[in-house]
Amino acid sequence: MPDIFDTEFEGKDIEIEDNRIEKGADINLTAKDPTLQRLHIGFGWDINSFDADTLDMDVSAFLLDKEGQTRADEDFVFYNNMEACEGGIRHDGDSRTGAGEGDDESIAIDLHSIPFDIVRVLFIISIYQGNFKEQNIGMVRNSYIRVINADTTHEILRYELKEELEGKKDIGLIVGALDREGPKWHFKSLGEPVAGGLVEAAERYGIIVGQS
Repeated sequence: MPDIFDTEFEGKDIEIEDNRIEKGADINLTAKDPTLQRLHIGFGWDINSFDADTLDMDVSAFLLDKEGQTRADEDFVFYNNMEACEGGIRHDGDSRTGAGEGDDESIAIDLHSIPFDIVRVLFIISIYQGNFKEQNIGMVRNSYIRVINADTTHEILRYELKEELEGKKDIGLIVGALDREGPKWHFKSLGEPVAGGLVEAAERYGIIVGQS
């Protein structure tokens, strides 16, 4: 799959206030921005190692019900299934190198499109064929997730991943989640390593995939 980069939010003079959060934070997005409807969830990273076999980081999302499970295969959004909720949740493309400025991968979300039986949208980063290539998330630096109001380009929060990655031998990390609380949406920063990467995470949430 060719590299695709979302340039809509690059080069924007986004005023960063006190919006940086740490692991374990629970941010009421609706309270911070009552106008919020469309989100840009941006992810960025750089690679420590410049081996011939380039590390390929991927972003995925799981749409979970109150039981903490996906309802169907379509609730797993990743490089082989780019949309869910009839396009209301959309993966904006696969970067295979993490090179360049700005977000390396992103997911667009229209909160109004998410069915009411979905109570959590969980975000994970993982290394493609990490076990086979003997690569891990400890080889990644300058990684972050940020949440932006897509209509105003205002950056609501940014979660920078440092200790969550440094020295880790896992091939995946559950970064955070959007959680529904009635009409409100929260963002929770989780930073939970997943030793088996995407395969382990997918099986945990009711999906069977054949790719690590």
